[in-house]
Amino acid sequence: MNAPDIHPLAPAMAEPLPELDGTAEHLATPCGDGRMVWRAWGSGPVLVLLHGGTGSWRHWARTIPAFAARHRVLAPDLPGLGESATPPEPHAPDGVGAIVAEGLSRLIGSETRYDLCGFSFGALAASQVAVRHGARLRSLTIVGAGAMGQVRAPVVLEKVRSRTGADRLAAHRVNLARFMMADPATVDDTAVAIQDWNTVHARLKSKNFAHTTALRDAVARCAAPVNAIWGTADVTAFPSLEARLAVLREARPDVTVRLIEGAGHWVAYEAAAAFNATLAELLARTPPA
Repeated sequence: MNAPDIHPLAPAMAEPLPELDGTAEHLATPCGDGRMVWRAWGSGPVLVLLHGGTGSWRHWARTIPAFAARHRVLAPDLPGLGESATPPEPHAPDGVGAIVAEGLSRLIGSETRYDLCGFSFGALAASQVAVRHGARLRSLTIVGAGAMGQVRAPVVLEKVRSRTGADRLAAHRVNLARFMMADPATVDDTAVAIQDWNTVHARLKSKNFAHTTALRDAVARCAAPVNAIWGTADVTAFPSLEARLAVLREARPDVTVRLIEGAGHWVAYEAAAAFNATLAELLARTPPA
């Protein structure tokens, strides 16, 4: 497999999470003409975490340590993001899902059952994997999900591509407060460093997928129990989180929903303790394989 086609600035960038990355097992599966890069920690029941758009496995910085002690945690860079190669054209959710599903089968085998959790664009990708893997899934948990046919309120973000140094980091801090976090005080230096790394490495543009019905349609066909988590202050769910929940419940009447009060879009980072406890509770609801 060829090396991933990452941004030329990438080799010079420091790893934002050196300790967590240093304890990971690095794995790779095919992605078009290149490779999809995965990281793994721990042992036990398999938990797969799929990150959000313009992201990488680092979106799960505060989730991985909480679950690696009792799970085999797999967290990839999705196709066209992070260190993974860009997927073949045309870029679409089902194509991304096919690459992830095939990669998982190579890594854990075709018989292993597992739990799947996806954040934002990762929730959409996870829904596509769920359709392909059917009863192999123990559960599907979607976090801050879109792609349910809902129009979301626009969020004006600072341009960062042409900025450098402290000015660039300041713009990231503003954008995280506007889009990813509800409380600006939770935007710490690590979050900014993760955002900077992710932005430089992002090539796949997933934003337009959020206006489709691809996730809604997929969860209706998912054979596994479906869970959903939102922060109540998630700007991507505005103007109405209630309307989004109604659409989800219409597609999947048996969905289990958990709301984390006051948290924004990147709820797994901003409200890590509450999110981790919530995800653990949802995973425990499904009987062991």
